[in-house]
Amino acid sequence: MRAGELSAGRLALLLNAPALAGLFLVLAYPICFAGYLSLHTVSIRELRSGEFPFAGLANFARLLADPVFWLALRHTFVFVAASVLLEVLIGLAIALVISDERVWLLWSFILNAQFGYLNRVLHKLGLISEYINWLGHPWLAMGAVVAAYVWRTTPFNVLLYHAALQGIPATLYEAAAVDGASPWQSLWQVTLPLLRPMVAVTLILRTTFGFMVFDEILAITQGGPGNDTWVAAWYTYRRAFQPPFDIGLGAASAWILAIIVGLIALAYVRLVYRRVEYA
Repeated sequence: MRAGELSAGRLALLLNAPALAGLFLVLAYPICFAGYLSLHTVSIRELRSGEFPFAGLANFARLLADPVFWLALRHTFVFVAASVLLEVLIGLAIALVISDERVWLLWSFILNAQFGYLNRVLHKLGLISEYINWLGHPWLAMGAVVAAYVWRTTPFNVLLYHAALQGIPATLYEAAAVDGASPWQSLWQVTLPLLRPMVAVTLILRTTFGFMVFDEILAITQGGPGNDTWVAAWYTYRRAFQPPFDIGLGAASAWILAIIVGLIALAYVRLVYRRVEYA
């Protein structure tokens, strides 16, 4: 490095400074403010007066004592496990196919029990004798939400995996073929190990967004039937932005979710991520 030149680390920090500033304004400040709200009593009355009495950990105590919160959290883990598994497997499968040189739908209407297209198609094919109330059964409703979510988000995974696959040198596959490796062995011994960094990235991103799922719940089930599709983000929304507008409790819920997602992300990095360098 010549005299007066910036080190690689300082140069990277300088080049990323605008993005870091944007992330601070968009993410860090709201997170810190939500933390502040979670430690205070905040409802319509306090919002009108502008004074937020300090509540300490009372909001967190009420949150952890609420059985609906634990129900929503359990549903969230089920949703995240199913959606992330499907997103990773389907996205990787499609990326592998399109990398081989040889080769928002209105879900509430599709799944409607009376005139939905899914029932009509299945009935015409003779696969069902009566229309199914997809959104009236707890597991079917959750499955419908997972399907809609995976349909919307899988293309993003496909793009990431496709880009990662294009970055794997062809010489590695040629060397594997010379060593007598079959296509299946090349997949397991060459492709998948080299995709571990991207798999870790997609796991972190899809798990984070899975914990934040809201649009599909609002559009398709609105938490029903009963509380059977309540997830963590829906719980936070209902507590904070619907009567009695307990914003402090909603902020506490959001912070609990942030902590859970952060711990899962760290686990992904430790268990899955590996730095890959090509000679």
